[in-house]
Amino acid sequence: MKKKRARRSVMGMLASMLLAVPVMAEPKLDGEEEVNAALTQWTRDFNAGKADAVCDLFSTDLKYDFRGYPERDYADICNRLKRSLSDSSRRYSYGLNIREVLVEGDMAVVRLTWTLTVTLPNGQTVTSVEPGMDVMRKGADGKWKIVRYIAYEAPGRVTSDE
Repeated sequence: MKKKRARRSVMGMLASMLLAVPVMAEPKLDGEEEVNAALTQWTRDFNAGKADAVCDLFSTDLKYDFRGYPERDYADICNRLKRSLSDSSRRYSYGLNIREVLVEGDMAVVRLTWTLTVTLPNGQTVTSVEPGMDVMRKGADGKWKIVRYIAYEAPGRVTSDE
């Protein structure tokens, strides 16, 4: 009888200990990791030619400045990206180098460099290095989107005859 009680006591203690251990949940990403993930996913989608996904990174109220051109918006960038991906005579590919991410609440500022490589019909490649700064906002849906950005081309274009 004492052995049964002792066993029940031990079993009860083990059950209590197991219940006291928090259930392992999916680890939540912090803001910086979420921003990195959003930018990395966009790069993968673009490089895979997913025209239906290339506008997803941008807020519909996007405003941006690029290389001294007039201010542009969401419709402009979406049209340009989709047109690039539908151009079967050239192949476009982006490389991403995130240099710094600063997050405060639902806003983030990202210093980064995009490297665009265009492969022409003759096999020649043209590479454009585009440092810039993106301002991103986390929406009610939990997704980070670019609301503003400034980009410029680094001096010198690299052309290869590969």
